[in-house]
Amino acid sequence: MSTSYELTASVRNRVGKGAARASRREGKIPAVIYGDKQTPLAIELSHKDVFLKLHAGGFLTTVATINVDGNKIRVIPRDFALDPVSDQPIHVDFLRITEGSTIHVQIPVQVINEDKSPGLKAGGVLNIVSHEIDVNCPADAIPDHIVVDLTGLNIGDSVHLSSIALPEGVKPTSSEDATLATIAPPAALTTEEQAEDAAAAAAKA
Repeated sequence: MSTSYELTASVRNRVGKGAARASRREGKIPAVIYGDKQTPLAIELSHKDVFLKLHAGGFLTTVATINVDGNKIRVIPRDFALDPVSDQPIHVDFLRITEGSTIHVQIPVQVINEDKSPGLKAGGVLNIVSHEIDVNCPADAIPDHIVVDLTGLNIGDSVHLSSIALPEGVKPTSSEDATLATIAPPAALTTEEQAEDAAAAAAKA
């Protein structure tokens, strides 16, 4: 689970495109805090602070505390917008987090022990089918990633979600047993097999 952090913000007295542009000119990023059946709260944060957290990794899966004029609110980022030209953050949406709440998040897949896969050592090709998994989990226990261990896997083997021991309270949103990764045959071998199949078919004809 990623370490929580704190951001300092102030209330935006004006909303709209003009007010948002004014905030950005002052080195601030407009944002909104919503959820928990409360009125959405328009705020602005330091551009530098948001930029650093956004590029530190795990931004959308890490709970944060936002100090809004002395009022500390626990949140998790749910979405953000980037400028299409500069790729700089221009807006963030935060969801209020309450004690014991459960949220829907996408957890990245992390592959380990590639050097312990006989299939990869034999020239097989790793194919990561699912880079992220949709799950419901406790807001205070969001895993950083879901580990896929390739130890012992041979060419033709696959790893499915059902074979992964998920952390307590973490449940997939879909009942489908997703394929996370496979060890495919080497490209050269696949080509040879296709040629052999074609030759066999021609001989039968």
